Amino acid sequence: MNKLSIVIITLNEERNIEKCLQAAAPVADDIVVYDSYSTDATCEIAKKYGAKVFQDQWKGYSSTKNEANKKAQYDWILSLDADEVLSKPLQDDLLKLKSSGLKTASFKRLTYYCGTWIKHAGWYPDMKLRLFNRNEMQWEGLIHEELKAIDGHQTMPYILQGDCLHYSYYSVAEHIKQTEKFSKLSAMHLFEKGEHASIVKVCFAPLFKFIQMYFFKLGFLDGFHGFMVCKISAQATYQKYAGLRKLYKAK
Repeated sequence: MNKLSIVIITLNEERNIEKCLQAAAPVADDIVVYDSYSTDATCEIAKKYGAKVFQDQWKGYSSTKNEANKKAQYDWILSLDADEVLSKPLQDDLLKLKSSGLKTASFKRLTYYCGTWIKHAGWYPDMKLRLFNRNEMQWEGLIHEELKAIDGHQTMPYILQGDCLHYSYYSVAEHIKQTEKFSKLSAMHLFEKGEHASIVKVCFAPLFKFIQMYFFKLGFLDGFHGFMVCKISAQATYQKYAGLRKLYKAK
């Protein structure tokens, strides 16, 4: 059966959800919005576009996405974030795949950052495995969740043509705030795994991160915004390892 459910998890996404749903509608046979009790108009907008809206407490990225997948009408699922928009070429290729037979697939993600498209610094092509059969794959991981085969046998996914447009951060301040949140979560995750960070790593890993993204991955070609992406990524690396050392000191 070549029927496709699109599943989106949300929390206060009224700024993004409409354009996400507008682009999803041409390829979806079923749309599920799984919301963590938004206090804005997210759910009202989703219902306007015919999405089935469910609400539940946030359980972490993987658990929440796996629960959301259970609400889908069909086994084949395209997982999207609320700030992601299917470009027209990507829509067309998805429709072709539906007509020929759905299969596990990835797409390239192009990020719109503070008013410009970031095409370097390791941010593009940002390959994301998102089309899958829920009987064969599920989400795993506490922070950077990934789809893993339930039977452990991962296969090479089909690469969809066209970009998924990712409307990430509307300001540098938003980027910094989100980075601080994920750096703390990453430090806690490493601490729980028993990993350590030497003072050398705290000092030099951020520098290496910046050099790698800005020079080796050509972040400088994206101008000022490319510089900010590299700089904040380096800061995130510092915060992660410095936070890990603080956790051990507190222990």
